[in-house]
Amino acid sequence: MHQSGHNSGVIHSGIYYTPGSLKARLCVKGATMAYEYCEKKNIPYKRCGKLIVATEREEIPRLKALYERGMKNNVRDLTIVDAKGIREREPFCRGIMALDSPYTGIVDWRKVALRYGQDFKEAGGTVATEFEASDITVVRESPARSPEGLKYPIVIRSSKGDEVHCRYVLTCGGLYSDRLSQISGCSPEPRIVPFRGDYLVLKPEKRYLVRGNIYPVPDPRFPFLGVHFTPRMDGGVWLGPNAVLAFKREGYQLYDLNVRDLTDALSFRGLQKLVMKNITYGLGEMFRGVFIGAQVKILQKFIPELSLSDVVRGPSGVRAQALDKDGNLVDDFVFDGGTGEIGSRVLHVRNAPSPAATSSLAIAEMVADEAEKRFTL
Repeated sequence: MHQSGHNSGVIHSGIYYTPGSLKARLCVKGATMAYEYCEKKNIPYKRCGKLIVATEREEIPRLKALYERGMKNNVRDLTIVDAKGIREREPFCRGIMALDSPYTGIVDWRKVALRYGQDFKEAGGTVATEFEASDITVVRESPARSPEGLKYPIVIRSSKGDEVHCRYVLTCGGLYSDRLSQISGCSPEPRIVPFRGDYLVLKPEKRYLVRGNIYPVPDPRFPFLGVHFTPRMDGGVWLGPNAVLAFKREGYQLYDLNVRDLTDALSFRGLQKLVMKNITYGLGEMFRGVFIGAQVKILQKFIPELSLSDVVRGPSGVRAQALDKDGNLVDDFVFDGGTGEIGSRVLHVRNAPSPAATSSLAIAEMVADEAEKRFTL
């Protein structure tokens, strides 16, 4: 209902990430696993491809560097195409050079996440929603005591007073991963700061303008990727997103507000430093979020035929962005267990950054391996 149900729906191929990094290896492996899983579980997907398009000559060196990076990451079927090649793949797209990634696809990640849950239940597990974990503690006495001693020494309590007794705890809390870590005694950093991304949607009669994913060449000066064109499994086309501070961790509307969430974000020195380093970019994102004509103007660099009358406001998603105290985006995975007795029984995945959905099955293998190292299973 949240991050997995509000993302762009892309199955990424692994082009952008530093060669040898966890993100690169897990994305490339995860994409293959995702396609295989969808085939096995009969989940619809489309391998519609992606073009990363250079519209200006100064972008070409960065585009070629991306190609080299993708090749080092073993991304499948990656090629560079010229303006003619762009038009062959996307007749309405204009650019001077592009990176063509036909292995990139789309899927409804909400359906995939629900299928994961079904798999878990079929394996004997229980999925309990509406259970807000407010406390994780080690107890000495418990009704779950066995003759061999305390079998289930960890108690997770909900804000409503419900309890779950267990031997080990693994958390992958997304927007709440930092708070879940803190209630078991871990460091408050890295801190999760929620960023909302607002999409525009092409009107149905204009969907012919876009066949596959169309992305800009990323600019390393800015923290986020930039607006792009994304086809959806339902036939729609999303345009965007921007990236602005969300006033609530699950705040999908402009006026959604949670005082605690906003206070936590604004009082965090890391966010203050990030804002100061990117003040112009941030103001531009806010402006484009309010005045969609400004966002359409950027999109017209890729598809000149697009006009303001062709789009309407669409859905939004909230990204769980991990920040350190110096205002740096935490770009890789972070594990934590804390110290003391509880630390040997709890494993927190504090940061699983984009492309975490694409990488999810590969991430699962890595998390399972980490749990085996930490826990006496």
